[in-house]
Amino acid sequence: MRGLVIILSTFVLAACDSGTVPSPSERMNDRADPAAPVIADNAVELRAEGLAAGSEAFFFSAGRSEVEGALTASLGEPEGRTIGEECGAGRMEFTSFPGALTVNFQDGFMVGWVLGEQEGGANIALQSGLKPGAPRSEVEGTTGYAPITDSTLGEEFALGGKIGGFLEEDRLTMLYAGTQCFFR
Repeated sequence: MRGLVIILSTFVLAACDSGTVPSPSERMNDRADPAAPVIADNAVELRAEGLAAGSEAFFFSAGRSEVEGALTASLGEPEGRTIGEECGAGRMEFTSFPGALTVNFQDGFMVGWVLGEQEGGANIALQSGLKPGAPRSEVEGTTGYAPITDSTLGEEFALGGKIGGFLEEDRLTMLYAGTQCFFR
């Protein structure tokens, strides 16, 4: 009987092989799909659950030093660091990068990002290519677009359940995901 249990256990463990399952980093970078586009070294792709900077991808909860290092390699040195002591989510730290990208941290871990209107040739956008400055019609035509009618912050919208943004007049002015320090 004991021999049968050992043999069955071996088959169960062999059936659990995850050799074909991509790692979280591969999933974030779509490396499991050889046809997926590669992110340029000087580009940042913002995602609902994190971001990718060049060849490195990070989920929210990634360590601050790793995220800042990858963003610095892609965008250049941070433009500033600030602290929000009175955020609704608790104390937060913010690192601003060239291209109007601010990354939010709590207790040393990335918890969110905000992308404002870019000046110059910054290569920062959502996976779809959407970024501030896009016309209203492009934003409203994006999959998952839904206006947030009761927002106290302006003309706010959601893209699916995890990305949000703001429109002013006929253009996109800001995108965000994760934990924010907005006062509603």
